[in-house]
Amino acid sequence: MNKKTVLPPGLYRIYMARPGHARRRAASWLSKRHTSWLILGLLISFPVLADVADTLQTVKPGVVGVGTYTPTGRPRTNLQGTGFVVLDGRYVVSCAHIFAKPLDSEKNETHAIFIGRDRQIGVRAAQLIATDKAHDLALLKISGDPLPPLKLGDSSRVREGWQLYFTGYPIGSILGLNPSTHRAGLAAIIPIFTPVAAASQLNVRALMQAKDAYEVFELDAVAYPGNSGSPVWHPESGEVLGVVNSVYVKGAKETALTSPSGISYAIPVKYVHSLLERARLKAP
Repeated sequence: MNKKTVLPPGLYRIYMARPGHARRRAASWLSKRHTSWLILGLLISFPVLADVADTLQTVKPGVVGVGTYTPTGRPRTNLQGTGFVVLDGRYVVSCAHIFAKPLDSEKNETHAIFIGRDRQIGVRAAQLIATDKAHDLALLKISGDPLPPLKLGDSSRVREGWQLYFTGYPIGSILGLNPSTHRAGLAAIIPIFTPVAAASQLNVRALMQAKDAYEVFELDAVAYPGNSGSPVWHPESGEVLGVVNSVYVKGAKETALTSPSGISYAIPVKYVHSLLERARLKAP
């Protein structure tokens, strides 16, 4: 065989098992085609990586705004955060803290999700059917036709150092309904409870976290209040691995907008699975 001819190991074993005259004929044929074998071998050796831009196009249709709708209000719509569609397209996951304030029944205020693009905003009535306040998660059931659901992944397989993405509405709908996508390095997987410097800084929330600490994802990314509820997804599969729920604030709450720290946190999606199970729903 021509020395320049390179065969994959499996084909080489088959070639060497042939009688001498058969190998000579095969060598003559293969020597003319060694370049094709090399190209084919390279294509097989290197995995095909998904384009993040392509994955994003499958994620964005399942990301919605969440908030309230008041028929007589000015404005009538109030986008307060982000959510994403799950299951059969009639359910939305978001953060529980968005819905902490009671609805104004006198003004017929209702929960709602917002879909569309730019200034073409559609409103869907939504019902809050389950919450997990300990993990800051909420589940809404929406009216109307189903929306494209996102697939929930397995957050137990996530590793520090992964480059992930999240999509949501960091500044609400001021510029129209246009979701933004940010890259987020998974900086650490840490307990949600952070020890305080002095006993005077202890409060009810800190004590509850110390008692029931659980691990969250620390993201090396800038997020804003409107990003609460944004899905954190894998760039190749588009699977949701976490839910953005808070940012690290260096000073007063206002600095989350004027001087973001660049550190954000997300709830692992395993708690979304648990919430769905408690609501007697199951992700496909």
